[in-house]
Amino acid sequence: MEIIGKPVKDMYGTSMGKVIGTITDIDGSIQTVGIDCGPQGLQQIPYDQLVTQGDVVIFIPKWRLESQRLLREKGLTLRRLKALMDIVSENDEMRDDAAIINDKYKSQLITFEEAEKEINSKLETRLGELDEQMKAVKMLVFDAKVQFKSNEISESVFESVKTQTTDLIEHITHEQAEISNVQRRIADLNMEVQQTLEAPPKHLQDSAVSYLDVQSDVESKLPEAPSQVPIPEPPQPQQEPETTVPIPEPPQQVTAQTTETTSEPTQEQPSEQPDWLTRMEAQ
Repeated sequence: MEIIGKPVKDMYGTSMGKVIGTITDIDGSIQTVGIDCGPQGLQQIPYDQLVTQGDVVIFIPKWRLESQRLLREKGLTLRRLKALMDIVSENDEMRDDAAIINDKYKSQLITFEEAEKEINSKLETRLGELDEQMKAVKMLVFDAKVQFKSNEISESVFESVKTQTTDLIEHITHEQAEISNVQRRIADLNMEVQQTLEAPPKHLQDSAVSYLDVQSDVESKLPEAPSQVPIPEPPQPQQEPETTVPIPEPPQQVTAQTTETTSEPTQEQPSEQPDWLTRMEAQ
């Protein structure tokens, strides 16, 4: 076997052990691979979780294989269902022939729900394990710092601890990010499936659109409302010109000054004496 004796590492470069043997089926295919993990002893790893890359065997976690399989199969089923719906919308005569295949794809999408729940549960469990590992690593670094401050260990030893733990922290962070990405892809695909199953058939949408277009054409061809004719205003009655009535002036009060003024012209012009006065003077 080509993998016998090769070192085994995880996807993030952490050493796991060395391949020491395999277990095969009756047809000669490899079922599991025995890995010497040191203090943890012999670990039997399924062969489909191992990938040979040069002189190293890479271990792939089970949650990653299962999630990739789910995304691949569910995505393919969804694409086929969409293609079938497009074919039926283009040729309505094939509706009866496509009904059986349509039900098959829909039932297949429903069966993925159980597998999706199991995978999500495993992903949450793995995230919990990674959180505990991160806490343990940070506690180890913090304790080393306390030992360095209390002069129990030298600075070089403390720096070595930081270097070793930094690599492990990066591996944990990468795996957490990958799990979060898988969860997001599963959620997006599930939402796309729900929208596809709940969407009305395309031929109904086309019928509705054509009906609305006809209605809009009919509305656009309606006669326009007659424009408003201006109503003439009633003739205003002609107003007769107002006659100005002279207002009498109030009588002036007779005063002494007024008397003198009126008597002045009498003095200037001699007045004729009446006849009876002349006769009296003559006597």
